[in-house]
Amino acid sequence: MADLVKELVSGVVESALKEILKKTGGRKAATRRTKRRTRKATTGGILADIIEAAIRKPAKKQVSRRRTAASRSKVRRRLA
Repeated sequence: MADLVKELVSGVVESALKEILKKTGGRKAATRRTKRRTRKATTGGILADIIEAAIRKPAKKQVSRRRTAASRSKVRRRLA
């Protein structure tokens, strides 16, 4: 009888542990999502690409913006 109860309890504990590990980060390697690449219609070939590159504007340089006095005071209030 004691063996039967022990077996029953160990089975319940094992299944509970499996469920917990399944729900938490018990995975070996997470699959990485990849972005879908859209294909451009190739009508015109190399010449069209060269013309498009010549017309296209260059990328803008990113500029860091300074916080306003109000937002700086909010941060100071949160930290204090």
